[in-house]
Amino acid sequence: MGLNGLGACATQYSSEYMNVVVHTNGYCYELHFEEGQNKGGLKKYKKDYNHSGTLIHWKPDKKVFTEIKIPSEFFHNMLKRQAVVNKGIEFIFEDEIKEEITHYFYPEGIKGYVEEVADNTQFTNIIYFEQEAQGRDSVDRPEYKLKFEIAFTFCNNNNLLEYYHNSSFLEYGGSPDKAIKNAFVYVIDNLIKNSNLYTKGEKKITFIDIQDSLILVINSFSTITSYENQTKKSINNKFIQDAIQDAFKNLFQIYLIENRDDSQRILKQVLVNKRSREKAEKTRIYAKKQLSGTIDISNRVKKFVDCRSKNKDLRELYIVEGDSALGSCKLGRNAEFQGIMPIRGKILNCLKSDYDKIFKSEVIMDLLKVLGCGVEINSKHTKDLNTFNMNNLRWNKIIICTDADVDGYQIRTLILTMLYRLVPTLINEGKVYIAETPLFEINTKHKTYFAYSDQEKNNTINKLKSNYTLQRSKGLGENDPDMMWHTTMNPDTRRLIQVLPENHTKTKDTFELLLGDNLQGRKNFIKEYGEKYFELVDMS
Repeated sequence: MGLNGLGACATQYSSEYMNVVVHTNGYCYELHFEEGQNKGGLKKYKKDYNHSGTLIHWKPDKKVFTEIKIPSEFFHNMLKRQAVVNKGIEFIFEDEIKEEITHYFYPEGIKGYVEEVADNTQFTNIIYFEQEAQGRDSVDRPEYKLKFEIAFTFCNNNNLLEYYHNSSFLEYGGSPDKAIKNAFVYVIDNLIKNSNLYTKGEKKITFIDIQDSLILVINSFSTITSYENQTKKSINNKFIQDAIQDAFKNLFQIYLIENRDDSQRILKQVLVNKRSREKAEKTRIYAKKQLSGTIDISNRVKKFVDCRSKNKDLRELYIVEGDSALGSCKLGRNAEFQGIMPIRGKILNCLKSDYDKIFKSEVIMDLLKVLGCGVEINSKHTKDLNTFNMNNLRWNKIIICTDADVDGYQIRTLILTMLYRLVPTLINEGKVYIAETPLFEINTKHKTYFAYSDQEKNNTINKLKSNYTLQRSKGLGENDPDMMWHTTMNPDTRRLIQVLPENHTKTKDTFELLLGDNLQGRKNFIKEYGEKYFELVDMS
């Protein structure tokens, strides 16, 4: 990075801290922070050095950061991306644990990165554009400057779409993603039409047909940026979208006119991708019509949302309450391995219902189908159902996910009762889990904390001391996707309680007492222990 010798003027500290040293204009500036507070003010003095630059040394404060195990892959990914979008600057990562030093350096920036990904397998030239523009998102918004560069090529071995803005990686893209997709489809579709390459009645191409053979990176900078949310994974500036879209349309059209060989190869490959996709879709639809059983389950169970993976060791089924929770979980999930089954209405108390009544329940039948218990279940197959064949199970985890309130607890209990009565093998094999959902949101200026109990809430508040707002968490249906992913669906951050059969007799007795036909026993239990649960009762 050209920062040799910057650490020479940095004071060493023994406690947790952050130290910042800046060399610029013949001076050295130093700032020191402890527990979030600047200590000693700004220090400035004359300094001779060969290179300007900034050195930040940070030692995490264990009072604030309870988990500081950051994998080295995080730093490798971050530094490589910084090198890609800041061409000509070398980034060096020294891993003192593995005793490895890695250099990241891209003299040509995103163009060199695209060339690296293509690995000499591309069938067109590597195309590079850069442009500057100035404008505003609307008449009532201030004017700002925009600079962007685009590098791409077409390749059948690898594909890639990556967007960067102000040196930050945009996971979802936003404005540049919309711009580039609209422009690509517009230009290539028009050229196919003008070349009479569509067959009679053939549908137009989609961006998927282009993306299958595309390696593209966009790097943009603007003096004003509007992010879609606090995670800063996408931007929504209208001017940025319009400017990139219009410029790319024009530049790409000119390139295709001037490079006829590349143009013909691109059109031919896009049409091959399109027709292959359409043929595969027709084959898939035909197969679904022909096959029965669990293969066609997503078409025959209302509002069930399947995942893409067919690997039973990865698949997870979230059982949620209602359509609103379905929407939040669907947006917040990882669609690769997480499926969602909404429970419509209140489920039957299976402990008090006979099998004839249970198997007339559409909700229960749909859930059993999704689990993989077979389609033609009726009261004559009770024995088979209770000795569930684990080879039929389509999921590695069945996760009950309900609101953290009285209604949610009741629905959770009824679902557990159904599993306990009809498919106890799932519990015995440790496949059933309960997703803990947070009770409280504690918001500060820079971060949101979640507490799953009163004790966690009190501990967090005591650490923050002031400058926070506290509110009871909303129901699952009102959570935004990022919150759902972080608190409930991300395997790295969620909290799951495994339902274990360790004390089978006690579990059976508890279910029988609270949900069975023992009315007098239930009255006695409420009389003896009911006062402990007054605060959970809705008396309104």
